[in-house]
Amino acid sequence: MRTELTRIGNSRGIRIPKPLIDQCGLGNVVELRVTAAGLVIAPHRAPRHGWRQQFDAAGPDNNALLLAEAPANLFDSEEWKW
Repeated sequence: MRTELTRIGNSRGIRIPKPLIDQCGLGNVVELRVTAAGLVIAPHRAPRHGWRQQFDAAGPDNNALLLAEAPANLFDSEEWKW
């Protein structure tokens, strides 16, 4: 698709047709990246987006604390003072 840059003050902008916005899953905030191929406009994703689903998909055995089986050491046995 070809579109023209529109003057917005001292900047330039583009209008993205609604069907493209829907198809790409764009919201009110987008991420912009410059690559060797050009400018990439992508949906904004919160940090760690999707981590919970990936963690849950790993299975119930992975939900246990891994350090619960580790023996205590000197650092663990000392009383902490705040």
